[in-house]
Amino acid sequence: MKMKTSEIFETLLENLKVGDTATTVASRRDEITKALNKDFRDKDGCTDYKLMVGSFGRHTAIKGVSDLDMIFILPPGIRSSYDGDTGPRRILERVRDDLKARYKNTEIRVDQCVVRVRYASNAFKFEVQPAFENADGSFDYPDTKAEGWKVTKPREEIAATKECNDRTSTNMRHLARMARAWKNANGVNMGGLLIDTLVYNFFDQTDDYDAAGTGSFDLMARDFFEFLKDQSEQEYYLALGSRQRVHVKAQFQPKAKKAYNRCLEAIADEGKTSANKKWREVFGTSVPLAKSASESSRSFRDTEEFIEDEFPVDVSETVSVDCEVTQAGWRPTWLRAMRRGGILLKADKNLRFVVTSCSVGEPYTLKWKVLNRGPEAERRDAIRGQIVDSSKRGVRIEHSDFKGEHVVECYVVKDGVVVARDRIDVPIGNTSVKRANAL
Repeated sequence: MKMKTSEIFETLLENLKVGDTATTVASRRDEITKALNKDFRDKDGCTDYKLMVGSFGRHTAIKGVSDLDMIFILPPGIRSSYDGDTGPRRILERVRDDLKARYKNTEIRVDQCVVRVRYASNAFKFEVQPAFENADGSFDYPDTKAEGWKVTKPREEIAATKECNDRTSTNMRHLARMARAWKNANGVNMGGLLIDTLVYNFFDQTDDYDAAGTGSFDLMARDFFEFLKDQSEQEYYLALGSRQRVHVKAQFQPKAKKAYNRCLEAIADEGKTSANKKWREVFGTSVPLAKSASESSRSFRDTEEFIEDEFPVDVSETVSVDCEVTQAGWRPTWLRAMRRGGILLKADKNLRFVVTSCSVGEPYTLKWKVLNRGPEAERRDAIRGQIVDSSKRGVRIEHSDFKGEHVVECYVVKDGVVVARDRIDVPIGNTSVKRANAL
């Protein structure tokens, strides 16, 4: 069944909604606020003096969001008590102790500027930032590393998001959520404030999509990724609204270029079932698949699994994988170097997929997916694609067997959330005369 462009993007946006998580977030937020107000203001059951910030506060979060940011507004009368080098740590430790008294079996700790509260029953954590509100609406927050107080201006960022969203007929938030889906589907290590800032900057330099409907979202996505790929490399941007520095954690331009090219392919395939698959490569499994007439008569089983069905995905770190290619009597080579040199991988090679770099701190778990593609994989009923463990610590062992555009993905799971992912294309140029259960 063919789908219109508008149907594809309407379904995508519907699938990205935070949904029932919002109710749980509100309940947890209020419980945290009550516990802190009981100590700091001697008020039982008071849910005032809090502000949701970050993606959730700007209403650009999507399903699977794992980090919730909130400010607890401190009573101004105690400000002088927390001056000096020890003030930031003392205020954070007081907040930590209040929350530990409320949640005795929950992991709660101080982390430089916030108190992290990670709930075992939910795949998200709160980052609670105690802060004093200033006359201009900004906040002074504690920083234990700097041993002092710093200024943040989340209300200005929230206001700028709303202004841009109103001006663009809600398309600002739509595109910000789509950008998060791309980030999570393709392992792009970008913070939420950087995403919203880049979306804001995109709309600041064009009014082509200020009144666009979902039928034009394919062109909006194309132009946005063109805008991203053409950005100069820089260490930081000035955040929307506040104009405070928001740092770039990893270069996003190469993956934006890939997304731009996929957009061009998807637009060229408009009206075909292949268009949905191309949009899926950009935005992930929230894009619906179109059913083709040949599916009922196919001779192979679709055994592919998706990491999103097993864990929440909220990419905030970076992982890179490569593959060591070996064969008896031949010198070992690396697959990425082979591909850069235009050398095609052949059958009957031993493949050792390894993590070459990872920004995630231990402990974490690695998961893998080995997906075979092409007519030969279908003829053999050997699509594979299941989510599997490492063959041994940090390594996945495979063997090249038959021709096709195969793919291997690696996922880093930390505290029950996929926080980093990478993929490597494994194009095999011929089919082995032997038969093996392999790529």
